[in-house]
Amino acid sequence: MPASMTGFGRVETNGEDFSHVWEIRSVNNHFLDVKWRMPSVLRSLEVKFDKLLRKHASRGRVDISLTVETRSAALLGVSLNTAQAGAMLDQLRALAGEQGVSFAPDLNRLLSAANLWRDDSAEPDPRLAASLQEGFLKVVEDWNASRRVEGGELARDLKGRFANLRELATAVAARVPVVLKEKQAATAERLNALVAQAGLTFPDERLAQEVAVLADRLDVTEELTRLSAHLDRLDEALAANGETGKRLDFLIQEAFREINTCGNKAQDSEVSRLTVDFKVELEKCREQVQNIE
Repeated sequence: MPASMTGFGRVETNGEDFSHVWEIRSVNNHFLDVKWRMPSVLRSLEVKFDKLLRKHASRGRVDISLTVETRSAALLGVSLNTAQAGAMLDQLRALAGEQGVSFAPDLNRLLSAANLWRDDSAEPDPRLAASLQEGFLKVVEDWNASRRVEGGELARDLKGRFANLRELATAVAARVPVVLKEKQAATAERLNALVAQAGLTFPDERLAQEVAVLADRLDVTEELTRLSAHLDRLDEALAANGETGKRLDFLIQEAFREINTCGNKAQDSEVSRLTVDFKVELEKCREQVQNIE
């Protein structure tokens, strides 16, 4: 079953010393483009999580966000450079005394002073790291589940449209021999009338040659054979695993090329109408395929 490139997943985890929320949102894209929004102190885990994600996705614009709340700075492996912070406050307090103004430091402002904070380790607390990975695997599964649901809807819609394409292709194949006979008869009648007006005779062999040339010019047997093969492969690609969307998109382009040639060569209003209907349905298929991974 194909998966849609559009999906959403969310998992919230609450622990004794921490809580965190993973969210994944994805939309259509020709290639896999992953954007991460994680606390800076946890960016060391991004490479590991990115590898896990790429086992489940090959195309799409994927936005991943992580929100973490902890009750202990030690869990993140982060500490405040208290010596430098104290020295800075002492300098400010001395300056306030010299100016004769009161000094009441706002310690919350230290949170925005990135130079006062340092990572004490390359990795956060093992318990937090393990919980984050477990939560990430769950959110990926939640995200995949939503993509599979939409992918199933897309597959059902495409199967119906592929069936419509087969009916139209069959109608074209049935109409072409009729067109050929009509064109051959009209050509023979026109040539005989022209030579009769000129008081000449038209040899049967020459007439047969002209009709044969016309038949060759109007023949779309090869195009219809290839078109039927492309339609068979569309059904196969829809049921296969892997990068389904790319295969379907390529086959739709090939089917468009064959039906377009049929319409141009047939020179018949009914075949033209069927060809237009085929192209319209094929374009709807293309729009749906753009959503499939």
